[in-house]
Amino acid sequence: MRAAATRRGDAPALRFGARSLSYGDLLRAVDRAAAALRALGIGDGRIFAILSENRPELMVAYYAAAKLGAVFVPINPSLTPREVAHIVTHSGAALLFHDEAMGSVAEAAVPAERRRPLEALGAAAAPAPTADIDPADDFLIIYTSGSTGTPKAVLFDQAAEIAGNASLIEMWGITEEDVTLVALPLGFLYGLSTAAATGLQAGGQVVIQRRFHPGEVLQALVANRATIYHGVPTMFTMMLDYAEQNGLAPDLSFMRLLICAGAPLSVELKARFAARFNKAIDDYYALTEVRPVFGRFAADPAKLPAGAIGRAAPGAVIRIVDGAGLPVQAGEQGELLVRAPSTLKRYFKDEALTQTALQDGLFRTGDLGFRDAQDFYHLTGRIKDIIIRGGANIAPAEVEGVIARHPGVQSVAVIGIPDRKYGEVAAAFVVRRGDAEVSGEALAALCRNELAEYKVPAVFRFVPAFPLGATGKVDKKALRALWSAA
Repeated sequence: MRAAATRRGDAPALRFGARSLSYGDLLRAVDRAAAALRALGIGDGRIFAILSENRPELMVAYYAAAKLGAVFVPINPSLTPREVAHIVTHSGAALLFHDEAMGSVAEAAVPAERRRPLEALGAAAAPAPTADIDPADDFLIIYTSGSTGTPKAVLFDQAAEIAGNASLIEMWGITEEDVTLVALPLGFLYGLSTAAATGLQAGGQVVIQRRFHPGEVLQALVANRATIYHGVPTMFTMMLDYAEQNGLAPDLSFMRLLICAGAPLSVELKARFAARFNKAIDDYYALTEVRPVFGRFAADPAKLPAGAIGRAAPGAVIRIVDGAGLPVQAGEQGELLVRAPSTLKRYFKDEALTQTALQDGLFRTGDLGFRDAQDFYHLTGRIKDIIIRGGANIAPAEVEGVIARHPGVQSVAVIGIPDRKYGEVAAAFVVRRGDAEVSGEALAALCRNELAEYKVPAVFRFVPAFPLGATGKVDKKALRALWSAA
């Protein structure tokens, strides 16, 4: 960041509504935040968290943590107080900073002595000295849903962040002339690193939206002459629906890249979007734990074959193996094992999960795919029992655990079902306890008290019993077939 500020000086770095920070302004804000954190005892490996809607202070805190050698934990603002409390407790964060919008959630999640308003990061009298930083030191912890329902804490060092961004800059040809619009939550790695930090590392301008709204995003793309925009399929679907419903066809001819990740992008959506906006959406594949993995190289004139997601990103190592862990031939399907320029250092406080996730230094994605004869990669399915709703992961076990606490529920199974807007949503199959008169509305209300809104099942279906597999477990494949048949 200091190198970018020296090189770019008064050039715009961050824009947020009417606020604009040059690279020099951003560097000075980082210095003030680092000093404020140091005065509060944060630095030298100490951990702090932020719960906030999108705003420039999140990026300031990211770089301030880097300057101090501290560890930064951004938190998804859609989480409930219970979920926030778990992250703060599990991470060992000394302090939770929050904006005004998230004040009530922060108050319910964390005691007063461990809370600070986000504005406190700007209150410093003298700059903090730069720490002696080892790029391999712990730097960033991102919490993401695990298949067991317990959030996984994915830990990165500074070297991984820089390398991941550099690979993306090379793949997409990002320069100082690019303007990246970010409406993704900065509490997720996709918004924080892939979109915002990558744009800044390239010396370009990053425009931050407080939240995603399809109309606001379309207006902002035009108003800021954005050249790069990142989203998940649901965001592009909502933008397209908004434009169609309001008879809009904004001119996006100035845009270079519309990048989609987080969930499968349907052929129908790509075709409809291109027809309305005369712009193609580029597929991109990564996981929180490893990025980047696959994408279309901006300078590559070759057209992607039907169904392909792209080539291996610069520096990515890909191995495709069968059920026995042996490499498969080109064209054969197998599990994707990858090592990317940014690969997790470990799962924080979970060495067993770390050992399970890695095989010979490569991350087991749980995704199935193949490589064709032209070295393009294709995704064909998922091994993991994760529901991806609009790019956000939902662990069925976590939702099942909440529903099962209702006294009228004997057993519950949650699966993913297709949805036009979100790609996939959660559906709960419930067996009532005896003659209990529990309703779907009551179970939805219970879920809303315990879970983020996106995790609440869209459908509750009551059944007399579950189909069981050979081992006595609920046969979720049979439940999906039952849903499809209905």
